Parts: sequence; C-alpha cells; structure tokens
Amino acid sequence: MFKKKGDKRFDEKLVQNSQQGSLISIWVDRQTGVNYLYTWSAQGCALTPLLDKNGEVVVSQVEEAN
Repeated sequence: MFKKKGDKRFDEKLVQNSQQGSLISIWVDRQTGVNYLYTWSAQGCALTPLLDKNGEVVVSQVEEAN
C-alpha cells in the first residue's frame, strides 16, 4: 500500500534546452503511462498532457513492477 521512499512516480523521457534559457521535457507517469509536456522559462512553467496528431493523450506502455 505504501511506496518505498526511493520510488519515483515520473520518468523524464526527453529533455530539450533552448538558446533562450527555457526547458522543454516529456515526463511519463510510471503508473498510468500518460505522457506530459513540461515547459519551464524565467517567466513561469506549464504542465499539460501530451497529445498526438488526432488530439488523443499519448500513453506509453507501463512496465509491471515485480
């Protein structure tokens, strides 16, 4: 029921830095497989589900923990 202290909920799949000092990354929820687009800059940050070309949420296959 309780997770170990070192367990992570999200994995970073891709990280991209721009020349203007901003950051774009994709985070994957290890429990649901949902991919999120995360952006950060000096003005603020945003997190939103990543969508495919049909407007559907991108879901990665989740590996079962033993």
